[in-house]
Amino acid sequence: MGSIFQFKEFEVNQQGCAMKINTDGVLLGATVDANNPTRILDIGTGTGVIAMMLAQRFPDAQVDAVEIDEEAYKTSLKNFQNSPFQARIQGYFGSFEEMQSSLPYDIIVSNPPFYTNSLHNPDSRKKLARHTDFDFFNKLLVFAQEKLTHNGQLELILPGELAEYVIEHGHAMGLHLRKTISIRSFADSEVIRNLVSLGKNSVESTIKDDFIIYEEKGVYSADYRTVLKPFFLAF
Repeated sequence: MGSIFQFKEFEVNQQGCAMKINTDGVLLGATVDANNPTRILDIGTGTGVIAMMLAQRFPDAQVDAVEIDEEAYKTSLKNFQNSPFQARIQGYFGSFEEMQSSLPYDIIVSNPPFYTNSLHNPDSRKKLARHTDFDFFNKLLVFAQEKLTHNGQLELILPGELAEYVIEHGHAMGLHLRKTISIRSFADSEVIRNLVSLGKNSVESTIKDDFIIYEEKGVYSADYRTVLKPFFLAF
């Protein structure tokens, strides 16, 4: 994939980012379900793609985007400044725990590093972008519980076992499961990711959907094309 990824309403320069645009990120950005949010936080924004997708989808929202990798942060700032949403997106360099925002968020979203049990990547920046441990998610859950509005929601994309961990520990911290979407490459293949939505509302949800990426090899499903049609030139 080249350094420039062209979307319908914006473009993303990926140069300097250890982690490039991927299916996980665009599916998360395209499927967040919310009712007129006004404040959104993207944690680990990378190229800034999810922040810009959400700015496109929710035109009344102010979007904050935080990134701990300096080169990726610089790239995301350029992408924000070159986008139609530059007046509504603010980038921050550092960890999410260091953010000083006094106003709560309606949505906190993250396509986080989740290779918790894999060997560290020898490339130090890819290691930072891709590898973490459960402490990261514990801190993220505490942060979300403190920084979300009463009806706010935490939106994540995770592999199966980690999704179970986050759901269980989120519940213990007062973040209740709203919805899960199981993502499969094909209808008869194993679940590869889970889109998880947690909220501060005490009503526990049991909504669980399946999302299939490919109808057959090389042919995207109708659902995939529908959710990404507002973004991808090919659709």
